[in-house]
Amino acid sequence: MCSPFYTGQTHRSTPTKLALKCCGLRRDMARRAPTLAVHKKIKIMLTFPQVDPIIFSLGPFHVRWYGLMYIIGFVACYLLVGYQAKKFHWDRLIEHLDNLNIAIVAGVVLGGRLGYVLFYNLPYFLKHPLEIFATWQGGMSFHGGALGVLIALAIYSKRHDLDPWKIIDMYTVTAPIGVGFGRLGNFINGELYGRATDLPWGMVFPYGGPQPRHPSQLYEAFLEGVVLFIVLWLLKGKPWQVDQDGKQASLWPHGSMTALAMVLYGFFRFLVEFVREPDAHLGTVFLGMTMGQVLSAVLVGMGIILWTIRRKKAASSS
Repeated sequence: MCSPFYTGQTHRSTPTKLALKCCGLRRDMARRAPTLAVHKKIKIMLTFPQVDPIIFSLGPFHVRWYGLMYIIGFVACYLLVGYQAKKFHWDRLIEHLDNLNIAIVAGVVLGGRLGYVLFYNLPYFLKHPLEIFATWQGGMSFHGGALGVLIALAIYSKRHDLDPWKIIDMYTVTAPIGVGFGRLGNFINGELYGRATDLPWGMVFPYGGPQPRHPSQLYEAFLEGVVLFIVLWLLKGKPWQVDQDGKQASLWPHGSMTALAMVLYGFFRFLVEFVREPDAHLGTVFLGMTMGQVLSAVLVGMGIILWTIRRKKAASSS
């Protein structure tokens, strides 16, 4: 039963008029309920922190948060690889550490840029080939960068008679730190945001329109950065364990950390792509999957193949 208080006509309304007005009020509230619910959700949406992408400037030279994130990631990887080399008494790696890091930077930049050109925007760069070198305009691919690092480390190791899989494993264990900081840089820039959402933690990004979106950069920073690093770091000593005969155990041969990282990263990235806004010029490319999902699925498959090959080789040599 409706109270006459809601009609504003306490003294003038007849019972019939009052009932009709109450029913009308109910219908009006029912129509407005979804809108009210949406407004209520929007009110508790998180506000994107408007951080100036430039930390400070010295004349024409700008120091950006995005670049700083990558520098922090590289330095952290450098220190942790050195720590591992000392812990496992691999003095030869320590001798080559500085040169190896130069090779890694080259692999990340060249591989990341070429990966973006080939996987994400090849038709455009075929028409504008000089812009391939305009890395300051943005456009890097993680999958291409990872492949570039693997190739750079493999070439350097072979030239200096080092075990490539030992080196690649040590760097792979620390790589999630760089990935995590890189995603934080994406978040600060307000780029690579997620799809529209009405979840309480949705954010309105500067370049994403008025609707709240998934902060997919933070999802990736957590899964591909924090979680992946913890898993790999806890298992980092496995490839160095030996069996009773003094030979390397076949379950965790050198290269297994890299294979595991490929599988886990690919899996995490594949999941996040469901809520990450696909590239506007690509959309979905194969069976409803984004380019990131296609490349991640390939990465998972490559990781499984690598683990199988390395285990068979370790077993045959034991």
